[in-house]
Amino acid sequence: MQFGRLLAFACTLAFALPADAQTAGPVTATSPDGSIVVAVKIVEDGRAAYTVTRKRTPIIAPSKLGFLFTDVAKIDRRLTITSQETRDFDQTWEQPWGEWRTVRNHYRELKVGLKETDGLKRDFALTFRIYDDGVGFRYEFPDQPNMHGANIAEELTEFAFAQDGTAWWKPAFQWNREEYLYNKTAISAVGPADTPVTVKLGDGTHVALHEAALVDYSGMTVANGSAGNTLHAVLTPGAGRPKVEKKGAWSTPWRTLIIANDAAGIYQSRLMLNLNEPNKLGDMSWFKPGKFVGVWWNMIKGEWSWARGPKHGATNANVKSYIDFAAANGIPQVLVEGWNVGWDGDWFGNGNDFDFAGPTADFDAAMLAAYGKKKGVRLIGHHETGGSASHYDTQLDRGFKFAADHGYMVVKTGYVTDAGQIERVDPDGTKLREWHEGQWMSNHFIRVAETAAKYKVAFDSHEPIKGTGLQRTYPNWVAREGSRGMEYNAWTGNKNPPEHEANLVFTRMLEGPMDFTPGVLSLKGSEDSDILSTEAKQLALYVVLYSPVVMAADTPENYAKHMNTFKFIRDVPTDWEETRVLNGEVGDFVTIARKVRGGKDWFIGGVGDEQARDSSFALDFLTPGVRYEAEIYRDGDDADYRTEKRHSVTIEKRVLTSADRLNLRMAPGGGFAIRLKART
Repeated sequence: MQFGRLLAFACTLAFALPADAQTAGPVTATSPDGSIVVAVKIVEDGRAAYTVTRKRTPIIAPSKLGFLFTDVAKIDRRLTITSQETRDFDQTWEQPWGEWRTVRNHYRELKVGLKETDGLKRDFALTFRIYDDGVGFRYEFPDQPNMHGANIAEELTEFAFAQDGTAWWKPAFQWNREEYLYNKTAISAVGPADTPVTVKLGDGTHVALHEAALVDYSGMTVANGSAGNTLHAVLTPGAGRPKVEKKGAWSTPWRTLIIANDAAGIYQSRLMLNLNEPNKLGDMSWFKPGKFVGVWWNMIKGEWSWARGPKHGATNANVKSYIDFAAANGIPQVLVEGWNVGWDGDWFGNGNDFDFAGPTADFDAAMLAAYGKKKGVRLIGHHETGGSASHYDTQLDRGFKFAADHGYMVVKTGYVTDAGQIERVDPDGTKLREWHEGQWMSNHFIRVAETAAKYKVAFDSHEPIKGTGLQRTYPNWVAREGSRGMEYNAWTGNKNPPEHEANLVFTRMLEGPMDFTPGVLSLKGSEDSDILSTEAKQLALYVVLYSPVVMAADTPENYAKHMNTFKFIRDVPTDWEETRVLNGEVGDFVTIARKVRGGKDWFIGGVGDEQARDSSFALDFLTPGVRYEAEIYRDGDDADYRTEKRHSVTIEKRVLTSADRLNLRMAPGGGFAIRLKART
């Protein structure tokens, strides 16, 4: 079946109000199964507000809407409802790669027309898409005589949670972009916070607040300004006075609320993908998900350098040795960083010397590409910009053509500079500073996606703009960083704590694939410092933290000492038919099962936090009547991330069926990984 082919489709329209009618509301609509209800009404001073209930329980109390502008009066009062329109939509579509092969997009849409009763008498629509597991809504403005576009100073959107609860969030507008640990606080203590923000309400309902389809707009953060349960939107600044500049007709990204009974249900939602436009790139058969090793970990630890000199990592000899290792272990790609001119000197936040088609003298790109091709291994290029995004814009065609000419299927991009310090150079030569998640960078990343696609190259962005499901529209945008990855475990201070990955699953991973770079089986960073993990947990991360391109981050020398556990890394695929979250609590533990795309086998991964835990789960998702050979890698009985027993792993084999149940102990800082091979 071709990507984008519709398996089923139904659409109906119903008009409840004529276009010239006026009402205070409420205007309501439900999800297809009737469990979620959205209502829009006019409240005091003519303000528009929306509410969300689920199974008759309020989730979002009356929450106001509107905008501040830099050049005209704000929109927030003296509004009236002029129209409402509903339609049903039901479609199943296929991903070219992903956690689920097919995705059902089933919602009821409510479009509410609003207009100012005096003043400029501007009109706009609120469009809600109501799913059985959540809601997305956006503002839509037509081009109109009193509003030819907009210069937006701030968005006045509110999210007033109807109950108190616990929130997991990381801070926004700090120097280190999105690379912070997660806070666990009351809703009243949130912010400014990057989204997604995941909330567990008092009755146990879980809600994930985020946004979808962030295109030509500023990224949304949220903050609590009232010490209550109301979060309000805070847009990322731009270099100029407006945070967003629009021309003609315009709309915002979707503001999203995934709603579920528990943490597992939050992860299972496909709402984020569905609120994005379908694939714009066409045939993606040229992209093959897979693992890679890389000339990287030794640089992160400080033993090799990106810059030229005696410690230079990207030499012909080093790269050939990594190609040899990849070929011997069935790993299809090798990442090489520091291969190009521009790394010498102080490049942090100053990347104007980078040449994305200019190899250093000790890196023979043509020879290494040919050497890899003979062994069935391709290189992954690296485009670090040092935050000089305009400089990168001038070389996009040249850089991606070089990648394509040398057989690279994937390029890793990077924007290493402090938040708010992206260098933008306008056509007249004016230099400005932008935020990584501002409107200008939103458009920059689309330029990267489109240029890479022209050369049939995928890319994996580090120091990126947040993920908002755009991998559906641009499926060559295969991964991104956007949170603290394995590199923090290389450094001697401030390592990722054991709970970090169990936080990521229910927060950052809701954005889409993350290049976490797992698999450091040596459990050692720089200066022989210990990683706060067991060896079994490193294996589990290949199942738990999804990306179609996944690194085996340790060195060949270290893997040679752990070949019994490295076998799981060799075996685990990176593309899936189906995904099931079997259990989990935010920040505590999670168990995820994934079925191999196009096959019968399953892989299961479980990770915990600093506590010893038992993970118990049924195998009723397996095909009934089929016997599976299980290869289980679990923490040894004496395993503990705080001691030298962090390497204790028990490997056992069993025969299991769908009628079985597993109960596996996770050590402090531990986890487990399982391969279930269907017997033919």
